[in-house]
Amino acid sequence: MIPLKHFAALAFVLLTSGALAQSYPSRPVTFIVPFAPGGGTDITARTVAAKLTQIWKGPSVVVENRGGAGGVIGVDVVAKARPDGHTLLIANVGTQSINPTLYPRLPYNPDSAFAPVSLICELPFVLMASPKFAPGSVKELVAYATANPGKVTYASSGSGGSPHLTAELFQLLTGTKMTHIPYKGGGPAMIDLMAGHVDILFASVLEGSGHIRAGKLKGLAVTHAKRNPALPDVPTISEAGVKGGESGSWIALLAPAGTPQSIIEKLNSDVKAVVADPEVREKLIGQGAVPQSTTPAELQKLIDADLARYGKIIRDKGLKAE
Repeated sequence: MIPLKHFAALAFVLLTSGALAQSYPSRPVTFIVPFAPGGGTDITARTVAAKLTQIWKGPSVVVENRGGAGGVIGVDVVAKARPDGHTLLIANVGTQSINPTLYPRLPYNPDSAFAPVSLICELPFVLMASPKFAPGSVKELVAYATANPGKVTYASSGSGGSPHLTAELFQLLTGTKMTHIPYKGGGPAMIDLMAGHVDILFASVLEGSGHIRAGKLKGLAVTHAKRNPALPDVPTISEAGVKGGESGSWIALLAPAGTPQSIIEKLNSDVKAVVADPEVREKLIGQGAVPQSTTPAELQKLIDADLARYGKIIRDKGLKAE
């Protein structure tokens, strides 16, 4: 028979947990975005923050940009924050599934520093070609690159980033060898692509769709299982003939490890409501994102799967952080 004092302790834990969820948030919540303002992660964070502020009808959600070191600086802020749900991380595939392998040392333990909350959206990439580049399809690109090893140049937003790793995966699957031209950010890479200084680039649909629709770049394929509403005429990478080439980024919400489970559950429920909101969905889809919420366990499974996939590419290619 269980002693009465144990029942009392259990009741106290349950009541305390429920009270935490009911009183949360008790003050403004801060979303840490570990990148500069204006990118896809930042835009998504602000969209979600505005809707959560409406739902909570009280404490606001503010977005704080803490960029630097490929996201490591901002991520470290959240890793060391008080685990009470008032400082949260807007993470992406780079911060959670690439940096742990790319950086030999991190100021936090990526395996134990965070509690997953929910996926917010996927950000498929689009393979774009300069208008001056002769191949106009993935099939033509692969044929040309196969016949001319090393001649095709591909830009990236930086060595070891998800666009770079997506191009490495593409080469692995197609048996091609191309020359990497890394840039300090996606903006300069896109400018040189439009000018014809480099041949191709993998970048988010958010960054590339406007240029493709304007005829300034050629869209060859989107790296997602389904065609993207922002680029309905551009085939998927699988339709273009490259099986297993799905790649890209995603954006998710994480909390510091040790955050009470009741708060994690409330955040997960509220984020699901935000992602399902028609206004939010329309805005995210218009940016080229694919709105999608998950359970914390499903998010952790995604992080782990991408960590294994991209980690292998990083190790096999001997890639290092810039």
